[in-house]
Amino acid sequence: MTDARLPAHLEVNGLIRAVDAAGGFGMVIAKGERDAGTLLIICGANDTKLRLYERMPQLDGSRRWTLVKEQNPENKSEFAEYWQRRRAQDRDLWIVELDIANAERFIGLNGTIG
Repeated sequence: MTDARLPAHLEVNGLIRAVDAAGGFGMVIAKGERDAGTLLIICGANDTKLRLYERMPQLDGSRRWTLVKEQNPENKSEFAEYWQRRRAQDRDLWIVELDIANAERFIGLNGTIG
């Protein structure tokens, strides 16, 4: 089974609108391929440590949001360096930041951080 994919630009637009409507702030850090680009979502709020999610393929063909990186409070620059390297390797990649408490809820996760 495979998931039907919403074009990346529509998904990004929807995420940002939903976060903005809930009183947060969403922004595109880097635009990727309009229809089939991969999304990296940075979640955080105020002074919480940032978390980076990416949809990863599963054995059943689906794609689930997976935590791929957390900001280290002792070395905050490492987090930005990670997503910047990923972007340099894949120009089709979208980088989107969601600045709101419990940002994971906007990508369908039950996170309670922030």
